[in-house]
Amino acid sequence: MPRLFTLACLFAALLPGGVVTAAEQSARIVELETPLASAQPLQAYLRQPDGSGPLPAIVLLHGCAGNWKRLDERWGGRLAAWGYVTLAVDSFGPRGIDNTCAGGAPVDMAFDAYRALDYLAGQSFVDSNRVAVLGFSQGGWLTLTSLERGAIEQTAHHKFRAGVAFYPPCKGFKDNMTVPTLILIGASDDWTPAEDCRDMVEGRDGFGISREKGVGVPMKLIVYPGAYHAFDVPTLQNQRIYFGHHLEYNQAATEQSIEAVHDFFAGMIGSKDDRGSKPDR
Repeated sequence: MPRLFTLACLFAALLPGGVVTAAEQSARIVELETPLASAQPLQAYLRQPDGSGPLPAIVLLHGCAGNWKRLDERWGGRLAAWGYVTLAVDSFGPRGIDNTCAGGAPVDMAFDAYRALDYLAGQSFVDSNRVAVLGFSQGGWLTLTSLERGAIEQTAHHKFRAGVAFYPPCKGFKDNMTVPTLILIGASDDWTPAEDCRDMVEGRDGFGISREKGVGVPMKLIVYPGAYHAFDVPTLQNQRIYFGHHLEYNQAATEQSIEAVHDFFAGMIGSKDDRGSKPDR
């Protein structure tokens, strides 16, 4: 199969524009809420694959550099080709934010994934029982925050079926995940260390055991040797220092992560045809 090494993450602002494809042309901006429903109504890029529904769907959460459009172009197109409805959320625009890499995300951003899920659940072409969430770095942290047992998840009307987090900050999570969760991270990541994610998955934190091992829904951690933060961004062929951290593309980790995501979602929420074909890279 052709190998298309084109993934996006929180540093999508670094990426050049790509060739417009048929899948890209099918993306459209949608309003998730009305001004009457929210003081800061969200919008997103929606992709609806060909075929009869209802279809499984995936919410995409960008990172601290924002640029939800590039996230849609890179990941939205790939996931739609696999048979998923995709919704790449703009968490910054309504809040007047350009970048949060030097600080933290606004507290209310933790609810954005469920606001997107509520929108998808109201669409006739979406199977509301087969919706997952996929986030990168800060978006990965928001993914884990959405899935962790606690007030955010418990107050949500609709629930996610699964989640994937690329190189998220893993410190501070005290409770179990409520659905199967996959974490993908580089062994050499100096921004969101893999060891923090390993501790979280195994039930440890800086103060000792935070969860009883083996209790709750299992989390799976994949650590890619020699890979740094943003390992899946092809424009980082040469290393770059960003906010004091090492960023660098890793082709092997990129290929393996694409296949891991494909297989995980196929197993958790299926696809429109469930043929189990291997993903293009």
